[in-house]
Order: sequence, then structure tokens, then C-alpha cells
Amino acid sequence: MTESNIIEKKSVIEKYSPLFLLGIYLIEFVLLAINPYDRGIWFAENLPTFALCIMLVLTFKKFRFSNTSYMLITFFVMVHTVGGHYSFERVPFDFGNNLLSYLNLDFVFPAGRNNFDRISHFLIGILAYPVAELFYVKKWVTNVSTAILLGIIGLGFWGALYEIIEMIYAILVGGDSASDFLGSQGDIWDAQKDMMLDILGAVTVFILFGFKLKKIKD
Repeated sequence: MTESNIIEKKSVIEKYSPLFLLGIYLIEFVLLAINPYDRGIWFAENLPTFALCIMLVLTFKKFRFSNTSYMLITFFVMVHTVGGHYSFERVPFDFGNNLLSYLNLDFVFPAGRNNFDRISHFLIGILAYPVAELFYVKKWVTNVSTAILLGIIGLGFWGALYEIIEMIYAILVGGDSASDFLGSQGDIWDAQKDMMLDILGAVTVFILFGFKLKKIKD
């Protein structure tokens, strides 16, 4: 294979990666829409992620994110979709809980608790990357550092807003469905820990991928 063929193949992969990722998500979405633990919880959990995907599809021709952003978004929505199917505190996660126990962070990942929801909140933080990318590529800010800061702040705001949405849902619906949607599992500091993990996830994604923002060209 010649160098030009390799470059052409790479270009094709980069061009169609968002479509491929969308296809994977839609397959998962359809499969996990079948017989969820609670249809009301499934709808409430999937509404924001599905709306996000629709928005990305509708605005694709006007603004295309980098493939890094699309991969991060896809990873998050697929994890979140699993939580919507089982309800977060019922996701089969024994292996993950055992691994988390080795971190000795019982205050955040206590033993005897299904910590899948805590991991999911940490992963919400990765959405700060596409937020920063949007600010930077659109030239709403002039440097990467400011874009990263705004990405973290924006994600932190969304994390707090989502906790409020959960509260409103619980008040309106009540009963076991409300408890399952909140997923606090008896932790009085659950909302605060969730928001902390949102922000830590945002900081982590920039530690790992922040350098890529400097390579993005409009």
C-alpha cells in the first residue's frame, strides 16, 4: 500500500467516524430500550442524551466537532444509556466495585454501594472537552487556557443543574421511581459528591486530551 493510499484511507476513516459512532450508539439505544427496569426512569435518563445526539446531528453541517470530541461524547452517552436501562444503582457492576475498593476512597466509592453512578458522573466530565473545543474553534475565546476553564465551569454548571432536575423529578413523581432516579442509595452527600466527580472528570479529560485543542484548526 502506497503512502498516498494510506493517507486516503485515513482521511476516509476520519470523515466517516462520526457516522460510525452514531450507528453504534443507536444500536445500543434500541437494544437497551427493550424491557428496561422502569420505563419512566429509562425515559428520564435517556431524554437528555438522546436530545444531545439529535442536536449534534442537526448542527453537523454547521459545526463539526473533532473526532476526539465525538468519541468522548459517544463513550459517555453509551455508559449513560446502560444506566438508564437498569437504573444506575442496579447496573451489574460487581467487578468495577471490587476494583474501586483498591483505591481506598471509601468516602466517594464506599464498599457495599453500587458505584456505577459515581463513575458515570465522573464520565460526565469528559463533555467539558467538546465545550472547550466549541469556544476555541468558534473563536469566542482567543486562547486554549480560557477555553479549558470555560469548559470546566460549563460542565460544573450542568452538573449542578442536573442535580436540580433530579430533585424536581423526585418531587413530582415520588415513590420508588423517584428514589431509583435519584440513586442516592442512602448517602446524604450524594449530590455534592456527584458534582465533585463531574468537575474532577472535566479536569482529568483536559489532563489527558487538552494538548489536542492546540492542534485544532478552524
